[in-house]
Amino acid sequence: MKIRKAKESDISAIVALLANDKLGKLRENYKEPLPQKYYDAFKAINEDQNQELIVFENETEQIIGTMQLSFIPYLTYQGGVRAQIEAVRVHEDYRSKGIGQQLFKWAIQRAKQKGAHVVQLTTDKKRPDALKFYEKLGFTASHEGMKLHL
Repeated sequence: MKIRKAKESDISAIVALLANDKLGKLRENYKEPLPQKYYDAFKAINEDQNQELIVFENETEQIIGTMQLSFIPYLTYQGGVRAQIEAVRVHEDYRSKGIGQQLFKWAIQRAKQKGAHVVQLTTDKKRPDALKFYEKLGFTASHEGMKLHL
């Protein structure tokens, strides 16, 4: 498996992964051609040194997963950096094969390389299997998160 930063030519495959679950179907607009908003978002992510949109490929270079890493500098923890993991998806044909675990090991190592002192993520309460997966990786539900959708 190869893990790399996403390229513009990967956008359609990434959006297809994001849209291919019960929650993603409700919030993504996967169609060809893709709406321009996805390309605009990719450009903003790609130009931001604190953002990394990641894909992983199988041996035939098919994109089989994605995630976004955000590195958040802040004043607490003596000017620390947090690594935020979001939008993790593995292609349905490759789930339960250890790929997600490999991806998270890579992401945690990447966070260490960037000087992060903590790796955090959010998961929708409607995804209990994801919560169990994250707990097996060593993540703990130490904080109560809240969101206000605008």
